[in-house]
Amino acid sequence: MSARDTIAAVATPPGAGGVGVLRVSGPAVPALARDLLGRTPQPRHAHLAAFRDADGAVLDRGLLLYFPAPRSYTGEHVLELHAHGSPVVLDLLLRRVCALGARPARAGEFSERAFLNGKLDLAQAEAVADLIAAGSEAAARAALRSLEGAFSTRVQTLLEALTRLRVHVEAAIDFPEEEIDFLADPAIAAQLEALRADLAALLAEARRGVRLADGLHVAIVGRPNAGKSSLLNALAASERAIVTDVPGTTRDVLRERVQLDGIELTLADTAGLRDSGDAVEREGMRRARAELERADLALLVSDAAHAEADLALLAALPPEVARVVVVNKIDLDGAASRRETRGREVWLWLSALTGAGLDLLREELKRHAGLGEGAAGAFSARTRHVLALERVAAHLEAAALTLAATRAGELAAEELRQAQRALGEITGEFTSDDLLGAIFSSFCIGK
Repeated sequence: MSARDTIAAVATPPGAGGVGVLRVSGPAVPALARDLLGRTPQPRHAHLAAFRDADGAVLDRGLLLYFPAPRSYTGEHVLELHAHGSPVVLDLLLRRVCALGARPARAGEFSERAFLNGKLDLAQAEAVADLIAAGSEAAARAALRSLEGAFSTRVQTLLEALTRLRVHVEAAIDFPEEEIDFLADPAIAAQLEALRADLAALLAEARRGVRLADGLHVAIVGRPNAGKSSLLNALAASERAIVTDVPGTTRDVLRERVQLDGIELTLADTAGLRDSGDAVEREGMRRARAELERADLALLVSDAAHAEADLALLAALPPEVARVVVVNKIDLDGAASRRETRGREVWLWLSALTGAGLDLLREELKRHAGLGEGAAGAFSARTRHVLALERVAAHLEAAALTLAATRAGELAAEELRQAQRALGEITGEFTSDDLLGAIFSSFCIGK
């Protein structure tokens, strides 16, 4: 398939509706528009047209809009036909357009052409799909900010700073005969540290962007009868989990999706962690630990008597997983609900039974999901972006260690080059055809 092809697809979702949109892009669009309208259409104006088949019979009446290159979504000539939203009518129109020289578009091919023609960078193109798939208001707003370039601008700023640093380091390598050790210049170390700090901030925001796009994955863990299932039911506002006084009631992972002030949470209630000879219960605990390792946030549910000791259940938790200790059942000892920070854990005192302190937990969940301080500027991101930024951080750390320990400029320069390449993968400056195929194949047809 060639970019010289003219492509066509129904851009509206499957099913009947008041209006259906057929989108066409490519070099054959001007001739195709004249065939359908009977005259040359005026750019960016809505024309009332009778869409006819090859024999002249009217298929439908609707609007025709023509966008000449390069002022279009794809950067090519683009035509949109707005017809009645009947799947039969839209299929007839697609067949007619293909008979006039177009071919059916692949999934994501319109956005792919927009990227290849410089209308969008890769992060912005991915934000198109994120906006379409947004499951909450917060996710939609974040995806729109990425589409408008908020994420790409931050990446470009880092790329420029990294380029300046590479110039200094490689200039020092070019003059080895000089008596001055240019690599020992404090300005280079200062630039590198500033770059690492800016990268750390962007990485934190990108992780938040992934949570906004995908939702916050919360694993609820603890001993049997600590109140995990009661907490799930309270947050879900329904009796989703069985609650009894019998230890080990929960044997498998129970997941529930809930909306919290416009954000999506996936709550996973897990089997109680303890020593047990029951084979089924042991399998449930294995799944609980696996769920914990995949989570964005671990809610350790305990009570006042066991909370400190139960922290050991989080000992093997990956460092990137946030931790909240929920001291449940405060209704039994009359304690007040409150929030404290102890080291890297946030501690919340509440009662899942009475609801006391649940507002504190909801606010904590919103903060971890990206609706805390700075949420107004949040942007959407994907896991591949986070992984790329983590590789950049690793290369910058290696460059800093090399410069500090050995002054091996060539090695430091190579680390900086690899860091720049990993950063460029986010916006598509450095990418492979395989990566592009994987990204755009996940888009919907017509986009």
